[in-house]
Amino acid sequence: MLVGRGYTDRRLSTEEIQAILSQGVDQANLRGRRVLLILPDGTRSGPIALCFRTLADLLMVTAAQMDVLIALGTHAPMEAPRLYRHLGITAEERVTRYEGIRIYNHDYLSGLARLGILSADEIAEISGGRLREELCVEINALVQNYDHILICGPVFPHEIMGFSGGHKYLFPGISGPDVIDLSHWLGALLTNLWTIGRQDTPVRALIDRAAALLPCEVSCFSMVVAEHDALAGLFHGPPILSQGTAAELSERVNIRWVQRPYHTVISVMPALYDDLWTAAKGMYKVEPAVADGGRVIIHAPHIDEISYTHGAILDQIGYHVRDYYLAHSERFSHVPRAVMAHAMLVKGAGTYAGGLEKPRVDVILATRIPPERCERVNLGYLDPNALSLSEWSDREDEGILLVPRAGEVLYRVAGEHSSRSIDQEEVNG
Repeated sequence: MLVGRGYTDRRLSTEEIQAILSQGVDQANLRGRRVLLILPDGTRSGPIALCFRTLADLLMVTAAQMDVLIALGTHAPMEAPRLYRHLGITAEERVTRYEGIRIYNHDYLSGLARLGILSADEIAEISGGRLREELCVEINALVQNYDHILICGPVFPHEIMGFSGGHKYLFPGISGPDVIDLSHWLGALLTNLWTIGRQDTPVRALIDRAAALLPCEVSCFSMVVAEHDALAGLFHGPPILSQGTAAELSERVNIRWVQRPYHTVISVMPALYDDLWTAAKGMYKVEPAVADGGRVIIHAPHIDEISYTHGAILDQIGYHVRDYYLAHSERFSHVPRAVMAHAMLVKGAGTYAGGLEKPRVDVILATRIPPERCERVNLGYLDPNALSLSEWSDREDEGILLVPRAGEVLYRVAGEHSSRSIDQEEVNG
């Protein structure tokens, strides 16, 4: 059963959001249950604070226990000041009103529990024969202490999943490294151009299969975010149903159709993305709307790091097209595949043959990452102080697109939607 509502022509009021949250809690029948609330970290937008405070107020009086786990994936943990802002609480409230709620950051390398093994045959079937290997499905061991997992997070077009949300907040959100590596590698083999904005993908099938191993109940609040914290829709129910319904609305709200590709796109990244690892969405969300031979400029003067978690590895392997890494698979065999997947997706589509790499578009960083480091990792550099954004706005007729708050809305050329077929030879890994 699904509760909630969504619109393309208006936004939900605070009262409507709170009412849907209350209805969802009632529907899940959480009285006397131990509940673990899974929330995204600060790299995801939406009214997270409103949802947390509302759900906490509801569950603190009905559930036997309510705790929170931040679904970090491989992201850095959220320290107290930033976490409190994210949840909309003060330090004083943390030790008074919310003292009974334990709040955890996920660590993808420790504190894990094994749920089971997906066989090589299962992985081959799910991946369409692209991969054939066993997958050890691990998740944060905290889930073993609860009767019900309650997910609450947004659904957007996504470079690995097609659309985010649902079970993605478990795998890879609170999973171990094996699931993270395999899911990201499969998504990168398929490419961002094929995957993003498509609901039914092999990676979505993979994480839904992994979630079927969970021993406890799971339900999900799926948000469709329209403008940062404004919601076009909110739905609660089983994760597959809730996320799927939200994805249908997100396709109408979070995808912008353009009539022709642009030769230059400037993606202006908001402060919630604090390294290139997260700000790479400025490439993913516009790549389908860039002409062959065009360029994407990621404008983020506040960013001075490639990745707080994986920067040292990326300095070693650089950013290259998919076929470059496949051609040098032995050389990169020690590299976590999720890191290579990120590098592939940032570099975008392209070819590698006869020792010559030809990316389809150029990716240029207008950040505080030094030019010599950009060159070392095979990305372009532009002094952010030399880029006057006002000079680039309102020039779509010239083939130039300025995206003032990039990272969430997907840009596509009309007629080039997800009808694009998969070339089996192109995506075998």
